Amino acid sequence: MTDPGAVAEPPAVSPPPGVPSPRAVPSPRAVSSPHAAPEPRVLIVDDQELIRTGFRLILTARGINVVGEAGDGAAAVEAERRLRPDVILMDVRMPGVDGIEATKRILSRAPACRVLMLTTFDLDRYVYAALAAGASGFLLKDVTADHLAAAVRLVGTGDALLAPSITRRLVERFAGVGPAPAVHRDLAALTPRELEVLALLGRGLSNTELAGSLTLSEATVKTHVARIFSKLDLRDRAQAVVLAYETGLVTPSG
Repeated sequence: MTDPGAVAEPPAVSPPPGVPSPRAVPSPRAVSSPHAAPEPRVLIVDDQELIRTGFRLILTARGINVVGEAGDGAAAVEAERRLRPDVILMDVRMPGVDGIEATKRILSRAPACRVLMLTTFDLDRYVYAALAAGASGFLLKDVTADHLAAAVRLVGTGDALLAPSITRRLVERFAGVGPAPAVHRDLAALTPRELEVLALLGRGLSNTELAGSLTLSEATVKTHVARIFSKLDLRDRAQAVVLAYETGLVTPSG
């Protein structure tokens, strides 16, 4: 028997055909987000413990995995062998084995590893030698925290960190020392347009700047750059800059 004082519940109303019930609508947490690229695994190499600690704190606070530290080049070579980092932050000048020699040893065995050189001066003569050794770019030690993290992520994707203004000043100051080298035989494999693109790469231009200079789309520029890298067996833009100067395709005055 129904209690006359009870309040009757409203009858359940079925949604129209094709419309899901409220319970069928997923909550925001149930909606899967796009899979983010994994953060690079980083090895920090510097002979000053305070700098290593500071960089570690900056990177880990931004979700980047620091897998180890080393205090000199010899320790860096051993640490890379054990830890297999994606990116190495490498000081240029250290006692014993310096950063340039360590970079050569590491990349000769692990060419997929990326090395970011750390320096105190933006025109340090050692930095050009580091790029020639295969480093993917360089950073000043007074870099901001956000710039440091962004640089590590950029290099971790396989790109090179080259600020056009600093890179041009750096390479023009040191690459032209001594007699002009003979043109590299592999340049004969490039088309006239690819030679033009390589020359502009040698001056530190970005893809956007290349596109504007050559009146091309960025997609076309990227295709030319990829073909140049493939034909000349280059890893990134840093190697392209060095090659453009060392082959005489670009000169300090041009």
